[in-house]
Amino acid sequence: MKPRPRRRFGQHFLESAWADKVVAAIRPRPEDRFLEIGPGPGILTSRLLRRVGSLTAVEIDRDLAAATAAEHPGVKLIVGDFLEMDLSDLLAEGPLRIAGNLPYNISSPILFRLLAAARQSANLVDATVMLQREVAERLAARVGTKDYGVLTVFAQAQADVTRLLILPPGAFRPAPKVESAVVRLAFKPPLVPPELAGTFERLVRTVFMQRRKTLSNALRPVTDAAGLDAREVLAAAGIDPIRRPETLTVGDLVTLAGGLPKA
Repeated sequence: MKPRPRRRFGQHFLESAWADKVVAAIRPRPEDRFLEIGPGPGILTSRLLRRVGSLTAVEIDRDLAAATAAEHPGVKLIVGDFLEMDLSDLLAEGPLRIAGNLPYNISSPILFRLLAAARQSANLVDATVMLQREVAERLAARVGTKDYGVLTVFAQAQADVTRLLILPPGAFRPAPKVESAVVRLAFKPPLVPPELAGTFERLVRTVFMQRRKTLSNALRPVTDAAGLDAREVLAAAGIDPIRRPETLTVGDLVTLAGGLPKA
């Protein structure tokens, strides 16, 4: 009897016919250590286990976790919420890769959690995850497009983002109402210096909340609070004050953050 997806966990189980395509996109290797987020009924788990050196999985659904542990004794099962999980021990053991079919309702918090972990340890190699296509497009968006925003900037400031595969609703059970995508975040040294991290985050969130305004106006909540003139700060950074927030590259935003008081 197949396990029934639970709405409260946002579960959409990948169908077997698509699992091989997803694993091919993940590109597991015999020497890899993997953490799988939300293994569900183990469709990806069984395939990864045959191809990698070590596999840990974290599952919030106790019934599914028990079934996966019984069926795949080679997997180290952690029962709990990934968002509350301490990754430090896993990362301390060496290079770690991430895979998972992320629940749509918490995909952004999981992505931010992964980005935070990558800042803390260079051992987090990459994350290949299934997401709602809309979120995937935001991750991979180019500067100046409508999808370019807070998530884009934070992700591209510390990862090379590649969209690998589009999945139709029928690839899952139950079928969601939207298309999905497989995306890889290959982590790299952050473009934001550690001492600017707080300032950078405040800057990005502030200006993109007012993305239709010119930068001279969108920046004012930050500069006014510091007793600075937005136009002078922009001029010092070599940025035209009539530009819009979505025209700024990650590098532009780092430069601009450097001219603001440290958060």
